[in-house]
Amino acid sequence: MLLTLYVLLVIAWILPVIAKTVKSVHMLQLNSYRNERYLLWISRNKGKVFQLRDVLLLVPIVLALVNDYAGSISAIAVFVLLYLVRSKSAEKKKLVYTPRVKRLLTTTFILYGVFLLVGIVMLGTFGLVPLVLIFAVTLFASFYMLLIANTVNLPIEKQINEYYFKDAKRLIQSSKDLKVIGITGSYGKTSVKHFMHDVLASKYNVLMTPESFNTKLGVTRTIREKLKPYHEVFIAEMGAKQQGDVEEICELVDQQFGILTAIGEQHLETFKSLENIKKTKYEIIETLPQDGIGILNKDDENIMSYKPDYSGKIVYYGIDASDVDIKAKDITYSNKGMDFTVELKSGESETFRTKLLGKHNVYNILASVAIGLQLGMKLSEMVKPIRGLDAVSHRLELKRTSGNITIIDDSFNSNPVGSKMAVDVLGSMDGFKMLVTPGMIELGDKEYDLNKHWATYAAEKCDYIILVGKKQTKPLQDGLIEANYPESQYYVAHDLQDAIQQMHKVAKEKTIVLLENDLPDTFNE
Repeated sequence: MLLTLYVLLVIAWILPVIAKTVKSVHMLQLNSYRNERYLLWISRNKGKVFQLRDVLLLVPIVLALVNDYAGSISAIAVFVLLYLVRSKSAEKKKLVYTPRVKRLLTTTFILYGVFLLVGIVMLGTFGLVPLVLIFAVTLFASFYMLLIANTVNLPIEKQINEYYFKDAKRLIQSSKDLKVIGITGSYGKTSVKHFMHDVLASKYNVLMTPESFNTKLGVTRTIREKLKPYHEVFIAEMGAKQQGDVEEICELVDQQFGILTAIGEQHLETFKSLENIKKTKYEIIETLPQDGIGILNKDDENIMSYKPDYSGKIVYYGIDASDVDIKAKDITYSNKGMDFTVELKSGESETFRTKLLGKHNVYNILASVAIGLQLGMKLSEMVKPIRGLDAVSHRLELKRTSGNITIIDDSFNSNPVGSKMAVDVLGSMDGFKMLVTPGMIELGDKEYDLNKHWATYAAEKCDYIILVGKKQTKPLQDGLIEANYPESQYYVAHDLQDAIQQMHKVAKEKTIVLLENDLPDTFNE
């Protein structure tokens, strides 16, 4: 009888262990498998990691001191209960069971197996108490069990990654005539990548990194899986959350062209300062060969305030700045998009039309024009592909619904400059203007002030504002109050579903809704 209880006890324990392990692996994956980011997430989400119901784990420990039967039965009941009442919130980005995740899960469960074995060995001498105690502690500390497993696996993962990196490097070096373009920036880089691909693809065979494959591993995977001998151009988007992130991708791809779209205050939690962001973004220029070409947005004051250690050729583009190589002027807006003229330093010019929205997209197109010119295209050859450009998914993407609501989907992410530009686009449109947002994240010590300032700015442009998350949007709420924004014109939603319901409730005959930012699962309240 007692043996049967022990077996049931182990099975009952395994259920919540698996559930918590999968949750913790998901959070680690969203934090790029980096222990320091994962620990930061744990420190900010103690309520998710250590839940109030976990105090129930004390019950079987106490009862096990009375007798083994009471301890076993109560432990089974508690473990099953914790499994049944576990959090089941909707996931925006699901866990991907990559080979790395499978290796990590294997190591984690081996670790749990070792603790289980220790508890079983101690049964004969000390009874059930040590086993129940081990089960309770390992379950309570499951997020840290994964941390140990990830640390154990780090040397293995490093060796595997090095093999992948060397293989990708070999493929790049063996493609002798391949033109490699690197793109980075605090914002705009993904849109520039897509626009540039469409412009260049009208003349060349082009490969670009897909989706948000903008880390060294993501670029490596693209090269190993997608790069073919017939490709003439490779476009690599380069993301960064700390110093050196861009440089290590540059060392991998050996780009001949480096494009820097913009520099702003983003990921300040890891960068710590704007100066560190500038240094990191400029790694794409400073790693260029001397016969390489840098392409910079001259209207961006943060770009222009930094002096790179590079003496090669620089091409400047802009709208407001003087003395640029490629300039956009005579920009006009309509409900069908924008028209503008591109003028070169030589005096040559061409008029372009696009269905895209916003001044920022003119900058994105200018960067694409700049690289097209460097690769031998004429302005006239770019008119047609630019006319056909579509908005990148979730980046000021215009979505017309069947009802009375038009959505401007800018939910991929948000930053202090991009958020203002998005609100400007909303403000320029006719109709009932509504903003739905959880605010901006990963801005370090400036997060409160930047969100509050943005709220006061948005208050001047919007007829109605829906804030998503009562805790997360406190700076925005304070900003609206400071701006004397009428309380009847904003609503603080519990979650996105609540926000969407309120959006439909208050929508008028002709409503334009800006969805600005959509927080990842790591930031769910």
